[in-house]
Amino acid sequence: MEEQTAIDALSALAHPTRLRTFRMLVKEGPNGLTAGDIANQVMVPPSTLSTHLALLQRAGLISARRLDRRIFYAADIEGTRRLLSFLTEDCCQGRPEICGALVAALDTC
Repeated sequence: MEEQTAIDALSALAHPTRLRTFRMLVKEGPNGLTAGDIANQVMVPPSTLSTHLALLQRAGLISARRLDRRIFYAADIEGTRRLLSFLTEDCCQGRPEICGALVAALDTC
């Protein structure tokens, strides 16, 4: 991952609504949630949420898929993994065993 891509992803997460939305979608798993369900849970108007979802999607942290007339949003696990790998690639001065649980968690995602 390039540095600017990581900066864009971190910037996308640097807002309370987007961070809550992203964490909710990570917890939800690959099935995701509709925009309406997300808006209800984070308590923001759908028009406001639309902007936040677009930003997270452009940052590669969530994906969208259409099913009939509804759009489902889900965490982009691969994009998230790339960001976490970028942040930890030099973990512990080249001794990843020190980071133990963190590195192991990245390998199982």
